[in-house]
Amino acid sequence: MDASRSDVLILGGGVIGLACAYFLLKSGATVRVLEQGTPGCGSSHGNCGTITPSHAPPLAMPGTLGVALRSMLRSDAPLYLNPRFDGPRLRWLLGFARHCNWRDFERAAQARSAILQRSRRLLAELVSSERIDCEFGEEGELYVYRTGRAYQADQRHHADVLDRLGIAVARWRGEEVEAREPALKAGVTGGLFHPGDARLRPDRYVAELAQRVQAMGGVIESGARIDGFGMQGDRIDHVRTTRGVFRGERIVMALGAWSPLLAKQLDLRLPMQPGKGYSITYSRPALAPRHAMVLREAAVCVTTWETGFRLGSTMEFSGYSEGLNRTRLDALRRGAAQSLHVAEGPDMQEEWWGWRPMSVDEVPLIGPSSRWSNLMLATAHGMLGVSMSAATGELVASMVNGGTPPLDPTPYAPSRFRV
Repeated sequence: MDASRSDVLILGGGVIGLACAYFLLKSGATVRVLEQGTPGCGSSHGNCGTITPSHAPPLAMPGTLGVALRSMLRSDAPLYLNPRFDGPRLRWLLGFARHCNWRDFERAAQARSAILQRSRRLLAELVSSERIDCEFGEEGELYVYRTGRAYQADQRHHADVLDRLGIAVARWRGEEVEAREPALKAGVTGGLFHPGDARLRPDRYVAELAQRVQAMGGVIESGARIDGFGMQGDRIDHVRTTRGVFRGERIVMALGAWSPLLAKQLDLRLPMQPGKGYSITYSRPALAPRHAMVLREAAVCVTTWETGFRLGSTMEFSGYSEGLNRTRLDALRRGAAQSLHVAEGPDMQEEWWGWRPMSVDEVPLIGPSSRWSNLMLATAHGMLGVSMSAATGELVASMVNGGTPPLDPTPYAPSRFRV
């Protein structure tokens, strides 16, 4: 028996790849995961760890592109477009612009809602049944507003959309928000509370999920950078890595923001761009928010755990530029200080950046490739990889095994982009 061959070979050991591995192993498949670093070392590590059905409405709507173009003049803007020329990014932006209409907004919101709501339920079950120690909490998430203009805009483009999708959202007056959240400074105009949202510590969640995958018999090859592919007809025969050559009856590409780079070697053009995000992690302050929250005007996400406190978010389109941008980190601190009595914890533990895998229509690519008969894609989850992870893993496992899919896979099919 070829020890390098598995039923399923998963490319990528982030939260999506590990969730796929978990559900495939539960279905009885043999699984090997190839990870260029260590499990969860990419965007799975430093995101805000919120589980958010509330994020079903996409960014793409009329007016968003104008905001992005104006942001080229402000390097600290929550949505920032680096002004340098970049051909692939320009093509992506033109495609994104075509989706900035209300018809595509509604279509994307429905697709995102379906997978987010199923994943929310599955994730809670997974954490409980597997006894995953990741500081999971179900306190909900609160959007906080300091101006009436922002609050009214989100009533139309966020809260009313959630109502139509059947996702619970409560409208709170400013004084009610301040009473429920003593960590906030005075001057709150209103709040939108999402009781169905949850939070966890993502680095802990991914580490525990990797342990479960290995305990179930899965193999994780850390330090296995992919160098190339070997083809045989319309199939991927093998994957060449720095740790050797591996084969799988089925291949799952779950490489996050790296997916379009590797896909080029397979003659696939994935309509994706990296959206760079940042976070700062502290030890927990004495006066910490009771809920995960988003400070809407500043676009800063705040998450509190028993063991820490994180400020995160921002969206920077600067291609595959690496490294920390001090201007972006300072904007997180400044935005948090505008609303919180205590905006930083006693000890700063980590400053972090990561690439979010953004699809041109803000709907993930999940399903079989139309080019390669044994290739499955599970990528382009944008800012919602943790939130969508469990349902993605379940859906991939059902499609690999030929079972009845737990939700309609059509909206996520890669074939919509002919890949």
